[in-house]
Amino acid sequence: MESPQHAIAKADEALLAELGYKQEFKRAFSPLEVFGIAFSIIGLLPSIASVLFYAVPNGGPASMVWGWAVASLFILCVGMSMGELASAAPTSGGLYFWTHSLSSPRCRNLLAWIVGYSNTIGTIASVASIDWGCAVQIMAAVSIGSGQTFTATSAQTFGVYVAIVLSHAVICCLGTAVLARLQTVYVVLNICLCLAVIIGLPAATPKENMNSANYALGNFTNLNGWTDGYAFILSFLAPSWTIGSFDSSVHISEESSNAATAVPWAIVSAIGIAGILGWAINVSLAFCMGGDVNSLLSSPIGQPMAQIFFNSFGQKGTLALWSIVVLVQYMMGSSMVLASSRQTFAFARDGALPFSSYLYRMNGFTKTPVNTVWFVAAVSIILGMLSFAGPQAINAIFSLSVTALYIAYAIPVVARFAFKNNFKPGPFNLGIFSFPVAVIAVSYMFIMDIVFFFPTMPQTDVANMNYTVVVLGGILALSILWYYCPVYGGVHWFTGPVSNIGVSDESVSSIHGSVEKNMGVDIGEASVGA
Repeated sequence: MESPQHAIAKADEALLAELGYKQEFKRAFSPLEVFGIAFSIIGLLPSIASVLFYAVPNGGPASMVWGWAVASLFILCVGMSMGELASAAPTSGGLYFWTHSLSSPRCRNLLAWIVGYSNTIGTIASVASIDWGCAVQIMAAVSIGSGQTFTATSAQTFGVYVAIVLSHAVICCLGTAVLARLQTVYVVLNICLCLAVIIGLPAATPKENMNSANYALGNFTNLNGWTDGYAFILSFLAPSWTIGSFDSSVHISEESSNAATAVPWAIVSAIGIAGILGWAINVSLAFCMGGDVNSLLSSPIGQPMAQIFFNSFGQKGTLALWSIVVLVQYMMGSSMVLASSRQTFAFARDGALPFSSYLYRMNGFTKTPVNTVWFVAAVSIILGMLSFAGPQAINAIFSLSVTALYIAYAIPVVARFAFKNNFKPGPFNLGIFSFPVAVIAVSYMFIMDIVFFFPTMPQTDVANMNYTVVVLGGILALSILWYYCPVYGGVHWFTGPVSNIGVSDESVSSIHGSVEKNMGVDIGEASVGA
């Protein structure tokens, strides 16, 4: 008699074959571990620490608490809309695969191209921002340990950053089973750290640093010069970046057991739990941060949350807790490299990236895409070089990861409803609420993309410019120029997702650029329950 696990594995492989792909990865991720990778990338406490400098000057306690609550509801709508698509077609290429399948034949190739590049640069920027945040946190620990006499230079922080990225590349070259088991560890550490701060911080904070409920929940401190309403919206970058990159679960669809159910529920559950726990953390911070917002931003430690901990726990207590924050942030980075490498692998599988024939290779020993792992690491290091252009330049990688991913998230959701297609939902679907939730999700992402292109202050100069629009605009412009390049451009050979069923490993590079092998699979034809 066939075991349930074997039956699920056969169903997963059959669904993937209907989508046009052969099973190349080991399906080693259980539903809990699929949730684990989304939740560990969200990271919560270390993520909030990395972007607290966006919320504090753009509204202070009120933006930290209520900005988080409002943005979390919008982000949940984004996750639910994505979850429906993931349930219908669980493949590593996810976003651009859905775009191609659901769009009009007149524009599907170009839209899939744009989504693929947006998603690829968005996930790599997420790696860069997470690992840069980790490097800054390590330097904050050194400053605390030195009695705040040490202040890191850009070169020193960049050196630590490079070491972190390279170590993550090594970890993500390991076998799939090892990477899957790590996700459970990440989830447990994440939740324990959150609870420790939610409970422990108020208990340890001296009375003189405790704020009243009126201040913690109602004080609005605007330091950057924008109008209060716009400053409040700018503070949304903190929750948008923290509760972001949840498409990571989509990119391991081909490594997940019962993917059509596990992936969408992982996305929605991770967002929901992160929204609730993150709000509780922000409330705790708002009550315990003291009344001098400027001192948090100008602290020699260089990290607002680390300064809050230092004021409450003292040097030794802060170092003990901060070491766990750094560890969890480090774990986030490894999970993000894992997800980004899978997206890059999937896009290279369809021949759209430069050097696709080199990037689309599976290591025979570990059964992981080692080449794409190192490609992601190399591009992340290049993005990290923005640190030498100034603090605002390197901070652009945080908004870059959000804006690029929101472009990639929005287009397939729009395509589902804007074009005539035969979409049939999978096990996870919203029924009559699909369209209104999608409208809310797309509207939020459109507005946030515009907002996050603006500088942090209305009066700006070269040093304080928001370079997100330069980096993202430049990459997308180059990708579109390459698409329309005479003779060699993608318009002449890119036909969307390319089936690799029946293609031998030795001849895998021959599928790139082959029009005849274009799948043209409709999600409605391949979804579960169709």
